[in-house]
Amino acid sequence: MKLSAPKVVVFWIAVILAAIGVLSFVGIIPIEASTGIWALVIGFVLLALGNLLKDF
Repeated sequence: MKLSAPKVVVFWIAVILAAIGVLSFVGIIPIEASTGIWALVIGFVLLALGNLLKDF
């Protein structure tokens, strides 16, 4: 299986979701920690799909 670099838009969306997850876990963004964890997980899955799928 060949990996490919994710598109720039997918990469930045994943980074933003990961940042929201980490900042909510630390307490800087006042949302529930469970919502932040889901944002972190979705960002990671999006980044993984961007690497695995060629046109994503």
